[in-house]
Amino acid sequence: MRICQYIYQADSGWLKHSGDVQNPDLLMAFGSGKDCTGEILIAWWQQNFPEAQLIGCSSAGEIIDTEVHTNSIIVTAIQFEKSTFQIHSLDFEEGEDSFDIGQNLAANLPKEKLKLCFVLSDGLFINGSRLVQGLLNTLPKDTLLTGGLAGDGKRFYETLVCVNGNVSSKKVLALGLYGDSIDIQYGSKGGWGSFGPSRLITKSINNVLLTLDGQNALELYKKYLGQYAKNLPYSALRFPLLITLPNGQKFVRTILAVDESSGSMTFAGDIPQGAYAELMSATYDKLIDGAADAANDAMRKNNAQPELALLISCVGRRLVLDQRAEEEIEVIQESFGQNTVLTGFYSYGEICPFDGESEAILHNQTMTITTIREC
Repeated sequence: MRICQYIYQADSGWLKHSGDVQNPDLLMAFGSGKDCTGEILIAWWQQNFPEAQLIGCSSAGEIIDTEVHTNSIIVTAIQFEKSTFQIHSLDFEEGEDSFDIGQNLAANLPKEKLKLCFVLSDGLFINGSRLVQGLLNTLPKDTLLTGGLAGDGKRFYETLVCVNGNVSSKKVLALGLYGDSIDIQYGSKGGWGSFGPSRLITKSINNVLLTLDGQNALELYKKYLGQYAKNLPYSALRFPLLITLPNGQKFVRTILAVDESSGSMTFAGDIPQGAYAELMSATYDKLIDGAADAANDAMRKNNAQPELALLISCVGRRLVLDQRAEEEIEVIQESFGQNTVLTGFYSYGEICPFDGESEAILHNQTMTITTIREC
């Protein structure tokens, strides 16, 4: 596998960052900001590598090597030597069942020797957990599922997914990697801690939370946020919810939108009625330790240094880390070594198995890592 990376910024235009690939098969692009519209990316693709397949999404920050950028486009060009891939995408309507979207997306990928299904999805109009359930219902049991939900920085206005010349919202894509000579591993960790009382979710509809302990959920949440409440939903990234199911399974959810009239909050994935919710917060060091743990988990499964690592971290982590965001990328490189190419983005939701489990779920506030090596 040969890899080359490029970066676009408004003040410098397109620059090669590292590597050299003459005829890439696949381009993976992540971009943000008003200067990084689809037209800029599409024009560059058509001028430089029109024969390559182009996929990507909008983000809340772009990762290249150990750098974190905003208002840029990052492109990783990949030439496979022993593996093949397939891409399928779907456009959907607002309100369409995300489970059905996941099933239909997976159904269009050939199943033989499918090692990885890597998914990029609209981050605002999808129920991420239902999407994952639909994908898992259709994918082969031994296929690893990872990916993430597109971001829109602090705006929460529009997220975009790109497949070749088409860049639009309400779109989801799946990249399938195939072959006997490709090794795929993963790691996923958080670093957040819970605080305050555990409250019963007494009324919810899919990913919309209405009441906690019988009380208006939004008003109760605002009491805990104090001065941060005036900046919802963005400020909620600092205080996600830890959800504990009756069977003991735990996962984290971040707010995408609030509805003052109904007192409800909409999350990136399901908020099951009958589960318990606790507020969470984090420190710099715990988040960076979580990223290091995710990298170490991926490396423990590798027999050799990976060639490429796809990093998807939550926008909430970047908000807390702020100027120290690159530190969580640096600790990952320390685990993998200088020869592993790093790319990725800050998302509105992460898809990956968690903490030793084999089946993927939707996360928020995690660092998820997918490593790829041809062997």
